[in-house]
Amino acid sequence: MEAVAIRDTTLRRLARADLDAVVDIDAIAEGRTRRPYFERRLAAALREPAAYVQFAAVLDDHLAGYVLARVLEGEFGRDVPALSIEAIGARYDAKGAGVGRRLLDALADDARRRGIRELRTQARWNNHAMLRWLDENGFTVAANHIVDCAVAGGAYDASRDDAPVAAQGAAYREIAYDGTQSNDFEHLARDVADIRLMQPTDLPDVVRIDAASAGHVRNDYMGRKLAEAMHDSAIRVSLAARVDDAIAGFLMARVDLGDFGRTEPVAVLDTIGVHPDYRHRRVGHALLSQLFVNLGGLRIERVETVVAPRDLDLLGFLYAVGFAPSQRIPFARALG
Repeated sequence: MEAVAIRDTTLRRLARADLDAVVDIDAIAEGRTRRPYFERRLAAALREPAAYVQFAAVLDDHLAGYVLARVLEGEFGRDVPALSIEAIGARYDAKGAGVGRRLLDALADDARRRGIRELRTQARWNNHAMLRWLDENGFTVAANHIVDCAVAGGAYDASRDDAPVAAQGAAYREIAYDGTQSNDFEHLARDVADIRLMQPTDLPDVVRIDAASAGHVRNDYMGRKLAEAMHDSAIRVSLAARVDDAIAGFLMARVDLGDFGRTEPVAVLDTIGVHPDYRHRRVGHALLSQLFVNLGGLRIERVETVVAPRDLDLLGFLYAVGFAPSQRIPFARALG
């Protein structure tokens, strides 16, 4: 079949009834189905239309292409909103006909109406077709840092898993007054806090900790992030750390298959926060230590996150616990 002409396609909002066609287009391109991912993304857009933008390109009453994006607000140290393109695809007989460009234009127009002046996305360095398409459509390399770390089955890693060290140089531990002591290897970073799965009722504490670090209250934003952690992840892996009978830190992460063309399940670390009163007590280490153990049990192979260019403290912390530059490149396109 010849490629369709760009003028023959019409654009509209993606609908629930488009799910089968989206999954089929993606499966042909990727060689496997990612239906659960698209089910969650479509459901999220219907549940929170202000947080997602999704368009369909239609030819002769059949789906010819699609784009899925979500609004970024406070992620990665941002103080202005952006629109993140998470998935875009075209039917095999519509490729090269400008369907992707029309979808991108519709996305840009919608972003401008929302007061958003930047599109964001990412791609693997050797996905040459996508890199070429991004270049042709005005994207440039963004300043953000994408870093990742192999889970390695949750195996012990001293930089992440060791317990804090006391001023005397001895490993931190509680005194066993009955005269018994465990061996040193049993004292791990995750032992310094009670780590458990995050619950919806943790929202007030999450907002409190975030406000102590950010300098202002972001109740709506953190509420949306918590809802994503609870509902939009294939598996719940977000954690809260309790110390001295109070929540001292939290970690929001998602396990998914599909964002930015990923074909393997990856844990995406969205947010990690520790209250200033509990910093330098390895609460952040404890959260990551437990996350890696949990992900190892789930056979997730990699954890990935994005760090703002000015957040050098967080970047240094992540490098210190085993993260390294990712094989993925961040891109941005300014909207006039």
